[in-house]
Amino acid sequence: MKVIILGESNSIFNQFISEIRCEVIQKDPMRFRKNLQRLGEIFAYEISKVMDYETTDIKTPLGIAPVSTLVQHPVLATILRAGLPVQQGLLNIFDRAENAFISAYRKYDEAGEFHIEFEYLASPSLDGKDLILSDPMLASGASMEIGYHALLQKGAPKHVHLVAVIASAQGVAHVVKNITAENVTLWIGAVDPEMTPMSYIVPGLGDAGDLAFGAKIDSH
Repeated sequence: MKVIILGESNSIFNQFISEIRCEVIQKDPMRFRKNLQRLGEIFAYEISKVMDYETTDIKTPLGIAPVSTLVQHPVLATILRAGLPVQQGLLNIFDRAENAFISAYRKYDEAGEFHIEFEYLASPSLDGKDLILSDPMLASGASMEIGYHALLQKGAPKHVHLVAVIASAQGVAHVVKNITAENVTLWIGAVDPEMTPMSYIVPGLGDAGDLAFGAKIDSH
């Protein structure tokens, strides 16, 4: 699996990363969601560079212009609910894309341990298509792994792009170990060194879903 970390190069991308991490700026949910959208747009632009193109003759008022255009728009998939702003950013760029949605959550037992529970999947056929699966936080890596394997029930993609804004080093290692197909690329904004015992990334940014959409009742 090829791993690409966009934040390793200096660009405006890192400005948006700094703002979603900042506990002061995080107090504005609209700005938090907007920054995740902006990051999704940049991921989409970078991913678009490795997709397939064909030359199309475009008729202008003054003549014909040959232009390279996408052969096929991708399918955009995300894990509810935290993934929705990044999904919207991807969709702002790939505005003709089909979309898929996965419902997965942390289910806790009496001891406070949890596993990822998969509930629901809505997806078009993925046969022969580029698939972009996004989740803003790649902590343990379990959600991304479960989402990836669930989507394969809907067909065999030509290529899969996994997108995470912030990842833990452990989560990256988990995904690389457990998703072994050659047609998969992992795109990351930044990699952080640690996780808490509850699998929150450190320094991370907190709970992306709560910051974007409001706090929820604790599921354990």
